[in-house]
Amino acid sequence: MRVPLSWLREYVDLPATETGRDVQAKLISAGLEVETVEHLGADLKGPLVVGQVLTIEELEGFKKPIRFCTVNVGQANGTGEPQEIVCGARNFAVGDKVVVVLPGATLPGGFSISARKTYGKTSHGMICSSDELGMGDDGTHGIIVLPPETEVGKDAIELLELVDEVLDIAVTANRGDCLSIRGVARETAIAYGLPLRDPALLDVPGPNAYGYPVKIADPTGCDRFTARTVTGLSAEARSPIWLQRRLQKVGMRPISLAVDVTNYVMMELGQPLHAYDRSLVQGTIGVRRAQEGEKIVTLDGTERKLHAEDLVITDDRGPIGLAGVMGGANTEIADHDAAENGGNATSDVVIEAAHFDQVSIARTARRHKLSSEASRRFERGVDPQAAAAAAQRTVDLLVLLAGGTAEAGVTEISAPSAPHTISVPADHPDKVAGVEYGRETVVRRLQEVGCDVYGQDELIVTVPSWRPDLDDINDLAEEVIRLEGYENLPSTLPRPPAGRGLTSRQRLHRRVGRALAGAGYVEALNYPFVGEQVFDQLGLDADDPARRVVRLVNPLSDEEPALRTSLLPGLLAALRRNDGRGAHDLALFETGLVFHPRDEQRVAADLPVDRRPSEDDLAALSAALPDQPRHVAVVLAGAREQAGWWGKGRPADWADAVESARTVAREARAELGVRKGQYGPWHPGRCAELFVTVDGEERVVGHAGELHPRVLKTLGLPARTCAMELDLDALERVGDDIPQAPGISTFPVATQDVALVVDAFVPASEVEAALREGAGELLESIRLFDVYDNAEQLGEGRKSLAYALRFRAKDRTLTVDEASAARDAAVALAGERVGAVLRS
Repeated sequence: MRVPLSWLREYVDLPATETGRDVQAKLISAGLEVETVEHLGADLKGPLVVGQVLTIEELEGFKKPIRFCTVNVGQANGTGEPQEIVCGARNFAVGDKVVVVLPGATLPGGFSISARKTYGKTSHGMICSSDELGMGDDGTHGIIVLPPETEVGKDAIELLELVDEVLDIAVTANRGDCLSIRGVARETAIAYGLPLRDPALLDVPGPNAYGYPVKIADPTGCDRFTARTVTGLSAEARSPIWLQRRLQKVGMRPISLAVDVTNYVMMELGQPLHAYDRSLVQGTIGVRRAQEGEKIVTLDGTERKLHAEDLVITDDRGPIGLAGVMGGANTEIADHDAAENGGNATSDVVIEAAHFDQVSIARTARRHKLSSEASRRFERGVDPQAAAAAAQRTVDLLVLLAGGTAEAGVTEISAPSAPHTISVPADHPDKVAGVEYGRETVVRRLQEVGCDVYGQDELIVTVPSWRPDLDDINDLAEEVIRLEGYENLPSTLPRPPAGRGLTSRQRLHRRVGRALAGAGYVEALNYPFVGEQVFDQLGLDADDPARRVVRLVNPLSDEEPALRTSLLPGLLAALRRNDGRGAHDLALFETGLVFHPRDEQRVAADLPVDRRPSEDDLAALSAALPDQPRHVAVVLAGAREQAGWWGKGRPADWADAVESARTVAREARAELGVRKGQYGPWHPGRCAELFVTVDGEERVVGHAGELHPRVLKTLGLPARTCAMELDLDALERVGDDIPQAPGISTFPVATQDVALVVDAFVPASEVEAALREGAGELLESIRLFDVYDNAEQLGEGRKSLAYALRFRAKDRTLTVDEASAARDAAVALAGERVGAVLRS
């Protein structure tokens, strides 16, 4: 919300010495986020005056139209003689009043003006446009043409209010009252301890039977509707300079008098309004929900298909506006430009000032991707009691500026409602802030924001209509605390309770992250949202459980309306994005939650706020949530080891993905099995299935390997991209959370190598498991260091696996016979389990 300081001073008698920076500091202390203070005209220097065009000579022989003008600027040039000026604009004529900058002046941006020769003539100054003066868009994109009654030679800096300070306030979603000059003025008055001249305090006539007919079919969506009629608007009437300038300063573009007046009142009072051309409205104005499939062309010229939940304004033909969002083109106000083009300028208008349901307007605006100044205010809360005053203010301005006549009829329809009251202990703000304010301070501060307060120890507080965000006792406590000053709250360091630290799940999460980072991976944090088309891109089967997703009611993006069931879509998108920006050697990892819907859908109950929820309450809430296991995933592409003077590098391959899974398993202190597998996005010949043993049964917890070429092509990924994904929670359940210190023996190790020949289809992991079990307790470690297949030497369909076995005893030096016996026992069990024979 942009707030000109000059407009603010109209309602609060700020000291003349107060600057925008001073007001900014006060409002920030009161809890408003004033981001910047813009100094309009700070580098503007006159003379800048009003002139009248006397003659225009068209200069020939140039690529663009050029005009040589003489302009009467009165005595502003010191001689009284006409000023000769060269200008390229075409939107003014002889006799028009324009803004002239004379030699010696400086325009915004440090642009100095002097007499100079151009296009064969000497130009003594400039005829100015709004952009050149830093005024913003006035809709003409040309020279400023002033009203005919403007005095020649008058100071244009004062006339156009070019010097001002504008506060830019980031209004939070709960403070809709501050999306108006009235609301900010109220906060300013409280901050300075000054009285407020409330612009909404107007004499408003009561409703009668002569007003324009209105019918409300949905009182829930529209609980208040005021309609007023003004007739006889002059087609020649223009918005005065002061009104245009105020709209420009708050960031709006002047359009036409009737529209400008409604926008001005909206910015002043915070109540959105709409003006209908009365001659184009047919019959009764109504408010109802749209019928599915109805269409409307809004003021931006777009045809919109309406949803059954959209709240619309109608006449006898159908919808004429999206309630609280944007009006329809079929009742649009026509200005004098339309009349000049052969149409009829609007002379009679019906003014709408209504109050609509916040949620309904917010959903309509998002559904149609149509955010407007009106919808922004209704979404955040509008004062329902201000509708009649806003309508009256609009009527008064149209009568004053357009020569209109206010009809006696007043329509006002409102649903019965009681003021919102809250019972709060007088010392509640003290308990919340840890500061003793006292009852008098609490009452005074609540009254300053507009509350009616009664009672002694227990206060009965009636909330003002313009503060719908004050809903419970903590909101009232916040008002007291912020007005007393957040900076006055004492700081106390919290004392952490003893005996509480990270959970085992948190510790594992951190260990895994450190281990993968130490292995050269970079953590990438991705959004947990996916589109269901990604499952087709990953090549998942139609009945794959990962296709069952939890869909969001109100997603951030319509293209990603579901919660992820895998970490790979986000990680692969990050890899593709980095590869496209020139980083081709990539190793990324992520740990995070995935989401699976439960078989039984439950509705979460509201938790109590007056006490801590019980264990049963929390259990019921957890049961209503989707299953959310924590996964870990990695993706690799490009070089895994760089080439250099030390030797050749090597590309990342499927074995690196498998090793990342083993790294995670070591941190979880879990036994992870690896065997050949086939699943979804992985290459069927280069995919490892990862499993653990739970209660004697094997359970698949993830996959690792090289991705399928078809998936790489579909997703636009580098060739030979590899990936791994693992259920980290499943590893935690089978792992040992108790840290185990490594046993360091003082006795030497005995190494025995063994090469076994097995069938080609036998997994190396099964051979290793048999060797490990057969070797017994003396085996310290086992490592596969060679794989060899040669049909001539080994036979068709056979392969050789060579292992290094390390034996060590804790209490003695092993003899050769002991080490050999352990090796022979290992080989014997491998022969029994998988048919392995020693290679000769």
